[in-house]
This record gives sequence, structure tokens and C-alpha cells, in this order.
Amino acid sequence: MVHLKINNINPRSWPVVMRFIVRSLFTIATLTLSFPKSAGFHNSASSLFALAAESIVMNQDEIDKEYPGTAVSRMMKIRQNVFEMDATQLSADWDSITRLSILKAGGLKDLRGAIPGQGYTGHSFNDYNHCDLTAMKLNVKDNDNNDGKVAGISLNNRLGQGIMIASIGEPDIPDGGSWSTCIIGCNTNPPQDVAHIQFQSRIAFKLVWVPPSYNSFVLVDDDGNLLNHGTPTGQLPHINERRKNYQVVKNSKYSIAADKMGNSSSSSSGSSTEM
Repeated sequence: MVHLKINNINPRSWPVVMRFIVRSLFTIATLTLSFPKSAGFHNSASSLFALAAESIVMNQDEIDKEYPGTAVSRMMKIRQNVFEMDATQLSADWDSITRLSILKAGGLKDLRGAIPGQGYTGHSFNDYNHCDLTAMKLNVKDNDNNDGKVAGISLNNRLGQGIMIASIGEPDIPDGGSWSTCIIGCNTNPPQDVAHIQFQSRIAFKLVWVPPSYNSFVLVDDDGNLLNHGTPTGQLPHINERRKNYQVVKNSKYSIAADKMGNSSSSSSGSSTEM
């Protein structure tokens, strides 16, 4: 959570904040019904309240004191976008609809024809690793990993140019940049991944494939709270990529929602078989 004082809210932020709160409260009933209670998703309303509250507690400069590289307004808008997605987007054809919808919600363009390092996003959410959506301030976009603090990541890892090319800007999404950063290192507390270390930023959301079949996924926020979920069709990322994606987050706050959904699905299948 972003722990800041409510009495220092930037007056310019109130219209955005209030619109989000009203729309969030209006959709609570719909969202609650859309998540099967048997899957452990009956707390989606409380997650939504937490998200609304988080959007309020910004200081005048909208700075996350723990992770100052976070583009807070952009992050909150992205999470709102994810909340508002439905089955026509999240449980549709993976390549032509679902992945593209996730990219757009996160403020990223579909640039699968671009050169890697120059805006290419064909890998985004398509492998086990590039499944964090990070919304960072533009003054940190050129940060690299030369100090080697993010284990398993290139010591260079310069992403600034690609971030500028691929990010969707205002008026659609508030100022800042977006990128699908690597999830390696996220299973520690605090996370030691690219978002939190290289960019000093929270993630807007993380995609986690759900065991044991890995045919469904959950989208969770920086605290592991469920934002949304889907069961796409068509050609998904290779099963090995989906399985490894879960293994990277296993036993961390980011696996809780996936575990609940997976356990519920297994229980339901077992009950149906017994009947």
C-alpha cells in the first residue's frame, strides 16, 4: 500500500480520484458476482475498496516514499483498467484479444514487429518472465542493472528507449512509462525484481498462471491482491512457460490468488467425478 497523508491530496487529483471511487463502488456488486465464491474470490469487493482507498492516500506530489520511481497516478489508472475488464477480454482468444487487452490496460502498445530494445512487446506476457506491468516515472526509465543487484538479469538491461516508444501516453493514461518487466526475484520479501530494484517502482499488476492446469491466470497488484482473472482460448504460451511462471512466484504473496483458484478448481473437479 502507498502510506501517505490524506490531508495533502493534490487538488488537481480530486476529479480523477473521485471519478475512480464512484465508478469502483458502482461496480463492486458486478465484480463480486463475477468471481466465483468457491474459488476464494469473494473478497474481491474488499480488494476494490483497498484500491479505492489507495488512490486517495497520495501526497501533494503523488510520491510513493518507499518506491519513489512509481508513477502513482498511472499505476492507479492501470489497476482501474484491469478491474473493469470482463470475460470478453480476459477469456477470449489469447493472441488476438486477451493479451492485447492486457497490454492496452497496462498502457503498452502491441509492437510485435518492432526491434527488441526499441519498443518490441511481442514477448510481453508471452513467456514465464515478462509478466509484471510496471508503471514508472520517466526520470527512472534509463536506470540499468550495472550493479547486478537484480540476480539473473542482464547487467545492462537498458529499457528506456523501448519504454518511450511502447508506452501509451496522455490523455488515455496519466504521465509516465509502462513496461513488462521480469518477475525473477519477486518471491522474496521485499521483492528483488527489476521493478522494485532497477526502477524503484511498485508493479501495477502481475500475471500468474494458475495450477494445476495452467489454463487460467490471475492478475494481482503489488500486495498480491486479486484484480481480475481469465481463462483464455486459442494458442497460449507454451505449457513450460506457464508452469515456470507460477514456480517463480510460488510461496510468495503473489501466488495466493492463483493458489486459491487452483485449489477450488481441483476440489470442484473432484466433487464432479465422485458424483
